[in-house]
Amino acid sequence: MTPEIRIYSTTYCPYCVRAKELLTRKGLSFTEILVDEDKQKREEMIERSNRMTVPQIFIGEQHVGGYDDLYALEKAGKLPTP
Repeated sequence: MTPEIRIYSTTYCPYCVRAKELLTRKGLSFTEILVDEDKQKREEMIERSNRMTVPQIFIGEQHVGGYDDLYALEKAGKLPTP
């Protein structure tokens, strides 16, 4: 079973778009949490990741990081399979 993937993002972030495209291309479903207009969700993201930038990606409870970190997991063959 594939762990839940959550991505904190904004509507205008090009790295968020790339991360979502990569996950979609791999056939992985994810939950997107938009933080650009929700202060509470942004605070939740910062608390969980200790980072203020987007995207912030979680696979299960593991904090992956941003797009570059997600891409590195893909290149290493360590992304979960659907």
